[in-house]
Amino acid sequence: MRMLAVFRKGERLRHIGHLDIMRAMQRALRRSGVPVAYSNGFNPHILLTFASALSVGASGERELMDVTLSREMTPEDFVATMNRALPPEMQLVSARALDDRHPALMAMVQAADYRITLLNAQAAESCRAALPGFLAREEILAERKTKSGVKEVNIRPWIFELSMEGGTLHAVLALSETENCKPDMLVTALCADAGCEKPRFGVTRLGLLGRGADGQLAALETL
Repeated sequence: MRMLAVFRKGERLRHIGHLDIMRAMQRALRRSGVPVAYSNGFNPHILLTFASALSVGASGERELMDVTLSREMTPEDFVATMNRALPPEMQLVSARALDDRHPALMAMVQAADYRITLLNAQAAESCRAALPGFLAREEILAERKTKSGVKEVNIRPWIFELSMEGGTLHAVLALSETENCKPDMLVTALCADAGCEKPRFGVTRLGLLGRGADGQLAALETL
């Protein structure tokens, strides 16, 4: 059976990279005694995948992973057993069983919900004043790193939602293999439009989104 698990990457772990998170989760799966399934071949490994890697420097409230188990286990027992083996800043929030025919989580991700906190009051005020005009533009150019080099792209179609309260931006941004607007790209473009220097900022990914049968964005763990 497959288990979809929602977990946190807490603020204290924001500088831990994705490979370290993956290794920590693998160790926790082994320590916990959860009946994980392994791949076949010369070098068997735990059948574990993540919906989307989270950038170094960002925390995450509802990160997703897909674990294949060798026998049946209730979601409640899975969460309780895993949390005893995980550190406080990396606890599971919830879990649910998946049908073996359920699509891979990575292929379903279409967007991410972010909280972006600007750590400079003056820059935040400039960005807040510039936001209506910024959103009214049909084209917002930003630099995107690709395998062939740096390219200039129009990120406006990739900004699904954007609002600001105080010094905090709430943004729903495209996140897929072909369309990907990173928080840094957004903040860089907004600050350029506002005519201010880009400040230091904190990023928390609140959740991952996919498209339901009606074509609307919804929390990926519910699809």
